[in-house]
Amino acid sequence: MMVSRFSLLALSLALLQPLVAGLVVPRYFKPHPFTRRSLSVQKVQEELGAIVSSGSTIFGPEDPRFAEATERHSTHAVPIIEVVVVPAIESDVSVIVEYCNDNSIDFMAVNRAHARTYTVGAFDGLMIDLGQLLGIEMQPDEKSAWFQGGTYDGLVMDYLWERGFVATTGSCDCVGMMGPGLGGGHGRHEGLYGLISDNLLNLNVVLANGSAIRVNETSHADLFWGMKGAGHNFGIVTSFELKIHPREVDVWHYHNYIWTEDKLEQLFEEANKLHADGNTPVNMALNVATFVLNQSISETEVVIFWTFAYRGPAEEAEAILAPFNQIEAAYDESGDVPYPGISDIQGTSLDSANCALNHEWVMSTSGVKVYNVTATREVYQLYQQYLDRYPQLSNSYVAHEGYSNAAVRSFRAEDSAFPFREYNHLLAFGAEVPPGFRDNLTSIARKLADDVSALWNAGQPGVPPSNYVNYATGFEPLPSIYGYEPWRLERLVGLKNRYDPHNRFRFYNPIVQNNGS
Repeated sequence: MMVSRFSLLALSLALLQPLVAGLVVPRYFKPHPFTRRSLSVQKVQEELGAIVSSGSTIFGPEDPRFAEATERHSTHAVPIIEVVVVPAIESDVSVIVEYCNDNSIDFMAVNRAHARTYTVGAFDGLMIDLGQLLGIEMQPDEKSAWFQGGTYDGLVMDYLWERGFVATTGSCDCVGMMGPGLGGGHGRHEGLYGLISDNLLNLNVVLANGSAIRVNETSHADLFWGMKGAGHNFGIVTSFELKIHPREVDVWHYHNYIWTEDKLEQLFEEANKLHADGNTPVNMALNVATFVLNQSISETEVVIFWTFAYRGPAEEAEAILAPFNQIEAAYDESGDVPYPGISDIQGTSLDSANCALNHEWVMSTSGVKVYNVTATREVYQLYQQYLDRYPQLSNSYVAHEGYSNAAVRSFRAEDSAFPFREYNHLLAFGAEVPPGFRDNLTSIARKLADDVSALWNAGQPGVPPSNYVNYATGFEPLPSIYGYEPWRLERLVGLKNRYDPHNRFRFYNPIVQNNGS
């Protein structure tokens, strides 16, 4: 049954009451003889530089390193970075957080800066760049490995594959491991092993007060539950132990197609048969259908680009893909590559458009259980109409992600903060607003983004909207991000009360939106 707007508001207010009632003014918000919020970069270098390790670096906007350090995937909502601190060792992170607390400076940890949410735009303060924390250490039993907080998907995929292993990384090489991991973390191995968060064994976490703790099923087990799905709200992960798995196959098969729009209904009907409401063949790891302009096919008509990645050889994959092969394509290509090569094939490698920096993206998202073919056609038509009228938005897309997710569905929803295991597909819209057109096109792109997600949600009547936290923009109702069960949101707010009572971690789709003061 759909939850009314009034009910959601009442629920949110009820959840906030115990948090607000318990607030006290921390020492870092008490008056100082002078305003520590206005510390100069030089002052931070002198004071913080004296207490962090010698390999750490501290710099501000005048430094030639600053521009690269503060680059982001999307520039639509840009945090204000006054100072960048790059810790050389994990223990530096605690020192930095304590210093910020003592001097009333807001802080935000960043790894690869690929966040989609607009909530990061509320930040103004000191950025902790985890980019030097890249260590990986496999454990002697070869069942797990430790990864430092700055590791990212491509690095981990290459490292493990060369040693005969894989892990539940995300699918995009440039994205940090723990950013998605704290929100669940979808990836090409989830059909076999579950989400990134499902494979976590230990987390080394720096809390809002600067203390460093080990979090697992027996130590701070309540926080371990919350970190697996809502972790951006609770701490900075400086390193984590994750299960690893033998790679088992030497090649992955891929098949990429481009179809014209007249094939849309037939294609998505076959996709629903393939996925069978969550029963996708386990080795059909990831397929993505994207509505996009491809000028080699048509300069004006949006086409359907569909990429399939299969864990195994061509013979097995093509038997499953036979119904798609019978649909006449404008283009198709296929082949076998080692697993790390799949990223390049599917457009998620380090040098792909998905990893390009400093573009203004206007986005929206939704989760669905099955593809509503009628709604999908309506989205296509709306998208085509907008591109006809506003050709400046031609570098945009509508993506339909279909993972093999048997293992994801095998984990109990109540065992972690990740809420939406029964939703099988991630849908995402993105419009790039080109330089010079922000004033004219941003609101238009926003309207299109909202209308696309509204069509998706209307296409599954009776099913509450869901927004995967790692794709959510921050405009969505809180329950659609963190779950509709009252007990789930109450538990999350309780964890905020205990581990971050002053809401220092409030810049990534926050559970509680007050500023902590």
